[in-house]
Amino acid sequence: MDLYTISIILFIFFLILLSGFFSGSETALTAASKAKIHQLEKKNSKAKIVSFLKSQKEKLIGTLLLGNNLVNTLATALATSLIINYSNDNEKAVIYSTCIMTALILIFGEVLPKTIAINKAEKFSLLIAPTIKFLVKILYPFTYLIQFFTNGILKLSKFQISSDIGTTEDELRGAIDLHAKSEGTTQEKDMLQGILDLDDLQVNEIMTHRKDLEVVYANDPESKNIKKVLSSQFTRFPLYDKNSDKILGILNVKDVLKNLNKKKKLDLKTIAKKPWFIPETTSVLDQLQEFKKKQRHLAFVVDEYGTLMGIITLEDIIEEIVGDIEDEHDVKIRGARKSKDGTFTISGKVTIRDINREFGWNLPDNNASTLAGLIFHEIKAIPEPGKIFSFYSFRFEIIKSKKNHIELVKVTPLTN
Repeated sequence: MDLYTISIILFIFFLILLSGFFSGSETALTAASKAKIHQLEKKNSKAKIVSFLKSQKEKLIGTLLLGNNLVNTLATALATSLIINYSNDNEKAVIYSTCIMTALILIFGEVLPKTIAINKAEKFSLLIAPTIKFLVKILYPFTYLIQFFTNGILKLSKFQISSDIGTTEDELRGAIDLHAKSEGTTQEKDMLQGILDLDDLQVNEIMTHRKDLEVVYANDPESKNIKKVLSSQFTRFPLYDKNSDKILGILNVKDVLKNLNKKKKLDLKTIAKKPWFIPETTSVLDQLQEFKKKQRHLAFVVDEYGTLMGIITLEDIIEEIVGDIEDEHDVKIRGARKSKDGTFTISGKVTIRDINREFGWNLPDNNASTLAGLIFHEIKAIPEPGKIFSFYSFRFEIIKSKKNHIELVKVTPLTN
């Protein structure tokens, strides 16, 4: 075997290695996590190059495919020419060349480099980023022509090219869900998804309804009001005037205690803070920002007619993220209890979000915020005790209702 033949063989293997470089680079740069690369930008200058290349996706893919196809074609052509020179049968030489080059390119030019790249995507991307950036620049005239003709064909076929290359909320939710499954815990999942849900929730979905409010009446005797304030689990109360049927303000327990030792009569109206009214359609995320901005902890929720619907507190919003917060003064009323027979006894006022989070169910909460509201929405009527309904793979039995309100429901999951 002469020096020329050895040189051609070595050059073919070099081209196969280049093919592996282009294939691995394509896999690494497309598989590298955008979030991880963004974090690495703070301490690694090469990460900025990777981010730049990922943002120029069309140029990047065009350059890598052009380089890969060039080296594969050239390597195959050289191998075919070499085998023909040593063979008397040209047809068999082409078959031999095709089989040999397919195996070599498949193993060393595709499978092996891509397997390495996909398992070390970020490290591989940082390693090859400067070289790929240089190739993108020098091959740009060729990739521009390729992309020009490609876009022309796509336009003729009326294919819509999406310009959205960012991480969507659905992708983020999916990543959170996968993380929770791999780690075997749902606590972090609930917290992270709770943060994402804040912008989709309205305050009327998590507020305390007006019928469940514990209020202080300005018209009641002082001793009665002081007893109510000191014996309650809450630290803030709506101050209500029975005569005018109005909310006068927000009463803080600390302010009441500060004024108890004074000799003059305690005037709750003077120590109450000005009430803050917000529309029921306010998003929970916006309300959280307003609580921070105004340094307040409680707001009154009103409908479009100005009628009081309930109250929302800072703690209500925080609990949407971290779950129920209970201290030593809380009265622990979960409103949901599981029986030994596998059924659940649930209060109608418990929110669907809390039910889903507690039991891992998937009851829809887009049309109703509470269990009672969901039943009303589905049956379009006010049910009597004893009535049974089935929907969303559950059986709902009305146990107790009062004044057109469902108070207690027996819920049974239906097995397929």
